[in-house]
Amino acid sequence: MIELCRIRCILIVCTCLLTCNVAADEAVSLEQENATPERKTEAAVGTVRAAPANVESQVKAKASVGAQGKSKNILGEKAQSAVGTAQKATSTVVEARNELKEGVGEGATGTAEPDEKESPQSELKKAEHIDLKEVVTTPLATPMPAATHTAELEPLVVPSVGTAPIVEPSITRDGEAQPQAAIQEPLILLDNEVPPGTSTRLSWTPNVSFMGISAPTAVLVVRGAKPGPTLCLTAATHGDELNGIEVVRHLLYSIEPEELAGTVIGVPIVNLQGFRRSSRYLPDRRDLNRYFPGNSHGSSASRIAHSFFEGVISHCDLLVDLHTGSFKRTNLPQLRANLLIPEVAELAKKMGSIVVVHSEGAPGCLRRATVERGIPAVTLEAGQPHQLQKTAVTHGIKSVESLMDGLGMLDRRPFWKLPSEPVYYQSKWVRATSGGILFSEVNLGDRVAAGELLGVITDPITNQRDEVTAPLEGRVIGMALNQVMYPGFAAYHLGLQSDVEDVNENEGEATTEEGEPIDEPLELDTAIQPSVDELDSRILEDSE
Repeated sequence: MIELCRIRCILIVCTCLLTCNVAADEAVSLEQENATPERKTEAAVGTVRAAPANVESQVKAKASVGAQGKSKNILGEKAQSAVGTAQKATSTVVEARNELKEGVGEGATGTAEPDEKESPQSELKKAEHIDLKEVVTTPLATPMPAATHTAELEPLVVPSVGTAPIVEPSITRDGEAQPQAAIQEPLILLDNEVPPGTSTRLSWTPNVSFMGISAPTAVLVVRGAKPGPTLCLTAATHGDELNGIEVVRHLLYSIEPEELAGTVIGVPIVNLQGFRRSSRYLPDRRDLNRYFPGNSHGSSASRIAHSFFEGVISHCDLLVDLHTGSFKRTNLPQLRANLLIPEVAELAKKMGSIVVVHSEGAPGCLRRATVERGIPAVTLEAGQPHQLQKTAVTHGIKSVESLMDGLGMLDRRPFWKLPSEPVYYQSKWVRATSGGILFSEVNLGDRVAAGELLGVITDPITNQRDEVTAPLEGRVIGMALNQVMYPGFAAYHLGLQSDVEDVNENEGEATTEEGEPIDEPLELDTAIQPSVDELDSRILEDSE
């Protein structure tokens, strides 16, 4: 009987010790955790506090019933030892509880709890100063686009920086404030800060491709040391137009930031995807120059247009968009501008001795969208696609340099052989009346009289010969190259002598960005008619 009581007492003591150890471990774990420490501490303290009383009552009861003499004394000493151990564990837990309460109090009065982490804010990077005249011997690194948490890809919208310079007053000897020279501010563009008196090379990525194959488009920036307007130059919106690329390259790499008043932003190749394939279109066969200012939730072309327009164009004060003719056509160096807008007309006047053709611009083209945003813009046309033509490139460079000189940005006065060129407020395209092989009898820039022969179209099968004549007196400002023609193909573009009073926006033949005619939409089966966003530009227009 005594042995049985001894065994039972030992088991009870072990249970007590285990309970105390569990309670102590729970208190330690509570000290390491931050979440709900008070509730867990109260539970642990309650468990430990109850342990000594339970152990003491159970040990005394068992000892009084089954223990006698010496065995009873031994069991009593063990019970007292177990009770003391439990009491020590209780005091340890109470101390832990007090420390946790103090820690919770400090956390309440301090910063936010660890689980409420503040989202990191993106900081502007200071653009590295790069001498654009230095030759790059290694390929440029391709930055990976930032990962997005939503399915919709939003373009990077950067807050614009006003062009108004900071003027700090100075105190004269008489104590009167006298304004000092204006101070140029840094330019914020594409999440970068470009300091005054520096030049750099930034990257714009539309983020509409696979992350692993996305290609950044180079954006060249020259931030002048002195304040002035921000002039933007864009080229290769159509990927097969090369002359404008060389114009932008030559200008941006020849400007010294210390001599520049204002900023010049140049994008040599806007449509990089089309340029890589020697195509004027995007990979989905859409014309990028029909989707400006774009839509962040629209088609791929519309998203690219929106990203470029908001990320780059919205920071411009003036825009010159460089183009060439399209589809085996060539253009006399000329400006296309909406001359009914005074700010645009003033911009065109500063571009030197170059033909100016009045045109509002096709809906969705970059020039028109920019003007509608309140930024004066013109299109500079020169030459033909798929070719680098030195004469056209030189004319474009001189025209932009004349503009910068007229704006007071640079002290460059190019020499023009011709003092001035005419302004054509009206123009007309002459179309082929039959199919065959075209051989032109006139050249770009020729002045023709009404009824004068422009070219001959010969049918190679029947040998039938049809002449193409000028319907009105004018000047050849655009023409098709010698090639196979089909009936209705736009062959010659004539600039007509007229005044601004003769312009009627509601009459006359509308033209594309290159001055080519826009036909009315073809009659399509309503059952299969696509939306306007999906309609191919080749259906809406003769060419572009």
